[in-house]
Amino acid sequence: MFKKFTTDEVSTQNQVKSSVQRGVRAKVCAAYPLLEESGAIDDILPKKESITVAKLPEHVQVVVLNNTPIFFAQRDGPWFPTLRLLHQYPDVMAKLRVDKGAIKFVLSGANIMCPGLTSPGATIHNEVEAGSPVAIYGEGMQHAMAVGITNMSTSDMRSINKGMGVDNLHYLNDGLWKTSTFS
Repeated sequence: MFKKFTTDEVSTQNQVKSSVQRGVRAKVCAAYPLLEESGAIDDILPKKESITVAKLPEHVQVVVLNNTPIFFAQRDGPWFPTLRLLHQYPDVMAKLRVDKGAIKFVLSGANIMCPGLTSPGATIHNEVEAGSPVAIYGEGMQHAMAVGITNMSTSDMRSINKGMGVDNLHYLNDGLWKTSTFS
Protein backbone atom coordinates (compact mmCIF):
# COMPACT_ATOMS: atom_id res chain seq x y z
CA MET A 1 0.00 0.00 0.00
CA PHE A 2 2.83 2.43 0.85
CA LYS A 3 5.67 0.79 -1.08
CA LYS A 4 6.52 3.84 -3.20
CA PHE A 5 4.60 6.49 -1.27
CA THR A 6 5.88 10.07 -1.13
CA THR A 7 4.24 13.22 0.22
CA ASP A 8 3.85 14.37 -3.40
CA GLU A 9 0.98 11.87 -3.68
CA VAL A 10 -1.13 13.60 -1.01
CA SER A 11 -4.15 14.94 -2.90
CA THR A 12 -5.69 16.91 -0.03
CA GLN A 13 -4.89 17.56 3.58
CA ASN A 14 -7.71 19.05 5.63
CA GLN A 15 -8.25 19.85 9.26
CA VAL A 16 -11.31 17.87 10.28
CA LYS A 17 -14.35 19.01 12.23
CA SER A 18 -14.63 17.96 15.85
CA SER A 19 -17.47 15.56 14.98
CA VAL A 20 -15.23 13.73 12.48
CA GLN A 21 -12.43 13.73 15.03
CA ARG A 22 -14.74 12.15 17.64
CA GLY A 23 -15.75 9.52 15.06
CA VAL A 24 -12.13 8.63 14.33
CA ARG A 25 -11.38 8.48 18.05
CA ALA A 26 -14.42 6.23 18.67
CA LYS A 27 -13.42 3.82 15.87
CA VAL A 28 -9.83 3.67 17.16
CA CYS A 29 -11.04 3.02 20.73
CA ALA A 30 -13.41 0.30 19.51
CA ALA A 31 -10.67 -1.42 17.49
CA TYR A 32 -7.96 -1.05 20.17
CA PRO A 33 -9.66 -1.07 23.61
CA LEU A 34 -6.32 -1.23 25.40
CA LEU A 35 -5.62 2.36 24.31
CA GLU A 36 -8.69 3.60 26.16
CA GLU A 37 -8.13 1.38 29.20
CA SER A 38 -4.55 2.58 29.66
CA GLY A 39 -5.47 6.22 28.99
CA ALA A 40 -2.97 6.39 26.11
CA ILE A 41 -5.70 7.52 23.71
CA ASP A 42 -5.62 10.96 25.35
CA ASP A 43 -1.91 11.25 24.46
CA ILE A 44 -2.35 9.91 20.92
CA LEU A 45 -5.59 11.70 19.93
CA PRO A 46 -6.19 14.50 22.45
CA LYS A 47 -9.77 15.78 22.46
CA LYS A 48 -8.86 19.47 22.28
CA GLU A 49 -6.09 19.12 19.67
CA SER A 50 -6.99 19.57 16.01
CA ILE A 51 -6.15 16.73 13.65
CA THR A 52 -5.68 16.64 9.92
CA VAL A 53 -6.68 13.89 7.51
CA ALA A 54 -4.51 13.48 4.41
CA LYS A 55 -6.09 11.76 1.41
CA LEU A 56 -3.88 9.54 -0.75
CA PRO A 57 -4.40 7.49 -3.92
CA GLU A 58 -6.38 4.22 -3.68
CA HIS A 59 -8.81 5.77 -1.15
CA VAL A 60 -6.24 5.76 1.66
CA GLN A 61 -6.59 8.26 4.50
CA VAL A 62 -3.90 9.15 7.03
CA VAL A 63 -4.65 10.83 10.36
CA VAL A 64 -1.97 13.44 11.04
CA LEU A 65 -1.39 15.08 14.44
CA ASN A 66 1.26 17.80 14.73
CA ASN A 67 2.50 16.89 11.21
CA THR A 68 3.10 13.26 12.29
CA PRO A 69 1.11 10.39 10.73
CA ILE A 70 -0.43 8.24 13.45
CA PHE A 71 -3.22 6.14 11.88
CA PHE A 72 -4.21 5.08 8.35
CA ALA A 73 -7.20 3.41 6.76
CA GLN A 74 -8.29 2.32 3.30
CA ARG A 75 -11.85 3.26 2.26
CA ASP A 76 -14.10 2.80 5.30
CA GLY A 77 -11.97 0.01 6.71
CA PRO A 78 -10.47 -0.13 10.19
CA TRP A 79 -7.86 2.38 11.36
CA PHE A 80 -4.37 0.93 11.66
CA PRO A 81 -1.61 2.53 13.75
CA THR A 82 1.57 3.50 11.92
CA LEU A 83 4.71 1.63 12.92
CA ARG A 84 6.10 4.72 14.65
CA LEU A 85 3.04 4.78 16.91
CA LEU A 86 3.15 1.01 17.34
CA HIS A 87 6.76 1.22 18.51
CA GLN A 88 5.66 3.67 21.23
CA TYR A 89 2.64 1.56 22.26
CA PRO A 90 3.59 -2.05 21.40
CA ASP A 91 0.75 -3.79 23.25
CA VAL A 92 -2.04 -2.09 21.28
CA MET A 93 -2.52 -4.79 18.65
CA ALA A 94 -2.60 -8.57 18.46
CA LYS A 95 0.88 -9.95 17.72
CA LEU A 96 2.14 -12.56 15.28
CA ARG A 97 5.81 -13.50 14.95
CA VAL A 98 7.31 -14.84 11.72
CA ASP A 99 10.35 -17.10 11.49
CA LYS A 100 13.79 -15.83 10.41
CA GLY A 101 13.31 -17.02 6.83
CA ALA A 102 10.28 -14.78 6.31
CA ILE A 103 11.79 -11.54 7.68
CA LYS A 104 13.50 -10.38 4.48
CA PHE A 105 10.33 -10.98 2.46
CA VAL A 106 8.11 -9.12 4.93
CA LEU A 107 10.55 -6.18 4.93
CA SER A 108 10.33 -6.04 1.14
CA GLY A 109 6.53 -5.78 1.28
CA ALA A 110 5.48 -9.38 0.71
CA ASN A 111 2.32 -10.73 2.30
CA ILE A 112 2.84 -13.22 5.12
CA MET A 113 2.25 -16.85 4.26
CA CYS A 114 0.88 -19.36 6.79
CA PRO A 115 4.04 -21.55 6.91
CA GLY A 116 6.03 -18.47 7.98
CA LEU A 117 3.68 -18.09 10.95
CA THR A 118 3.47 -21.75 11.97
CA SER A 119 7.07 -22.95 11.64
CA PRO A 120 9.20 -23.68 14.75
CA GLY A 121 10.71 -20.16 14.97
CA ALA A 122 7.34 -18.42 14.59
CA THR A 123 4.77 -17.67 17.28
CA ILE A 124 1.10 -16.81 17.23
CA HIS A 125 0.86 -14.72 20.41
CA ASN A 126 -2.84 -13.85 20.20
CA GLU A 127 -5.81 -15.71 18.79
CA VAL A 128 -7.59 -13.56 16.20
CA GLU A 129 -10.37 -13.93 13.66
CA ALA A 130 -10.15 -13.26 9.91
CA GLY A 131 -10.09 -9.56 9.08
CA SER A 132 -8.33 -8.54 12.30
CA PRO A 133 -5.51 -5.97 12.39
CA VAL A 134 -2.24 -7.47 13.63
CA ALA A 135 1.33 -6.40 14.34
CA ILE A 136 3.99 -8.56 12.69
CA TYR A 137 7.22 -9.20 14.57
CA GLY A 138 10.27 -11.11 13.40
CA GLU A 139 11.97 -13.94 15.24
CA GLY A 140 14.51 -12.35 17.57
CA MET A 141 13.23 -8.80 16.93
CA GLN A 142 12.01 -6.54 19.72
CA HIS A 143 9.86 -4.11 17.70
CA ALA A 144 7.11 -4.65 15.15
CA MET A 145 8.27 -4.70 11.54
CA ALA A 146 4.88 -4.63 9.82
CA VAL A 147 1.18 -3.99 10.26
CA GLY A 148 -1.31 -6.19 8.47
CA ILE A 149 -4.78 -7.64 8.37
CA THR A 150 -5.47 -11.36 8.66
CA ASN A 151 -6.97 -13.28 5.75
CA MET A 152 -7.97 -16.20 7.96
CA SER A 153 -8.25 -16.90 11.66
CA THR A 154 -5.19 -18.07 13.57
CA SER A 155 -6.78 -21.48 14.14
CA ASP A 156 -7.22 -21.82 10.35
CA MET A 157 -3.59 -20.75 9.84
CA ARG A 158 -2.49 -23.63 12.05
CA SER A 159 -4.83 -26.24 10.58
CA ILE A 160 -4.63 -25.31 6.87
CA ASN A 161 -1.00 -24.10 6.99
CA LYS A 162 -1.13 -23.09 3.34
CA GLY A 163 -1.68 -19.85 1.47
CA MET A 164 -1.59 -16.24 2.52
CA GLY A 165 -2.29 -15.65 6.21
CA VAL A 166 -1.81 -11.88 6.52
CA ASP A 167 -1.97 -8.96 4.06
CA ASN A 168 1.06 -6.73 4.66
CA LEU A 169 -0.20 -3.12 4.68
CA HIS A 170 2.70 -1.12 6.16
CA TYR A 171 6.26 -2.24 6.89
CA LEU A 172 9.62 -0.84 7.94
CA ASN A 173 11.29 1.31 5.25
CA ASP A 174 8.20 1.69 3.09
CA GLY A 175 7.09 5.14 1.97
CA LEU A 176 5.00 5.87 5.07
CA TRP A 177 7.85 4.87 7.38
CA LYS A 178 10.26 7.14 5.51
CA THR A 179 7.79 10.03 5.72
CA SER A 180 8.14 11.05 9.34
CA THR A 181 6.28 14.34 8.89
CA PHE A 182 3.52 15.73 6.68
CA SER A 183 3.82 19.43 6.07
